[in-house]
Amino acid sequence: MNRRYALVTGGSRGIGAAICQRLARDGFYVFINYSSNEGRAREVLSQIEANGGAGELCGFDVSNSAQVEEKLGALAKSHGPLEVLVNNAGIAIDGLLVRLKDADLDRTLDVDLKGAIYCTREAAKQMMRARKGSIVQVSSVIGQMGNAGQAAYSAAKSGLIGFSKSVAKELAGRNVRVNVIAPGFIETEMTQGLTETQKQDYLRTIPLGVAGSADDVASMAAFLSSDQSRYVTGQVIGVNGGLYM
Repeated sequence: MNRRYALVTGGSRGIGAAICQRLARDGFYVFINYSSNEGRAREVLSQIEANGGAGELCGFDVSNSAQVEEKLGALAKSHGPLEVLVNNAGIAIDGLLVRLKDADLDRTLDVDLKGAIYCTREAAKQMMRARKGSIVQVSSVIGQMGNAGQAAYSAAKSGLIGFSKSVAKELAGRNVRVNVIAPGFIETEMTQGLTETQKQDYLRTIPLGVAGSADDVASMAAFLSSDQSRYVTGQVIGVNGGLYM
């Protein structure tokens, strides 16, 4: 059977888990990346298999270029080239710029920006040889509009947008597409710590008046991973309820 392989970084929870499950439903064999929480990643795989899909766990730290090169190379040798890469892994260490610690800045850039660059670089080698592929970057509306207290996160996510536009031009001649999803206020574990007042404050800024779901982002990732988007590359697509236009 000719399998189609997809790798989703940060696939053990939230948006990443929803993307893993959706791609599996669409027929992809999904590599579920995680850094430390193997238990959660295994739960995602169990759900995929219960729904008739297939995949496997894929533990490595996206911020470690040696691990990325070794792991993606091993996957290509044992299975075949990736057709889809979704760079979803990310962290947010919030705080005002004047209080931003070097270690927090470095960690944010290492995971959110450099991690995506490392994975894109290795996946691109496989996709260029196969002359087919789709790379989907998960940025953020914060990378487009900024937000007080999130300077490091915004820098990483906006950097991801510029990087993706450049790479889209580099890879287009080999039929490899690169696009960016910029989610807005999405109900995930990361937002569960907000108070009800904070949530309502956010919702008042959203024209549609509701928060998005991880499945909303997963649907867009599925579209960009499919042949239905064969003529779409270098684009930044907001899934934000109108928060940023």
